[in-house]
Amino acid sequence: MQADKIKLTAKDILEKDFKTGMRGYKPEDVDEFLDLVIKDYEAFYQEIEDLRQENTKLKKLAEESTRRSQAAPSATPGTTNFDILKRLSNLEKHVFGSKLYE
Repeated sequence: MQADKIKLTAKDILEKDFKTGMRGYKPEDVDEFLDLVIKDYEAFYQEIEDLRQENTKLKKLAEESTRRSQAAPSATPGTTNFDILKRLSNLEKHVFGSKLYE
């Protein structure tokens, strides 16, 4: 729901004045109903604002996460320097074989 699509505000509803006719509605009933509508509108506006703030916060977190993942080394999560050195040593043994130790 976008704010530009909403035609009424709680204040518009509160200030709306209905003309009475010969057999019109009871003003008390109309006022009571409009009070409920106003409360709903206020709740909807607050919910929209809360969701917008949460959306902004989540977008920032997603951007930060993307930046961190791009800046982080491509090592597997949980890999220590010892693990990397051990893998490198095994790779050297495999590639160069016993030539390393001659």
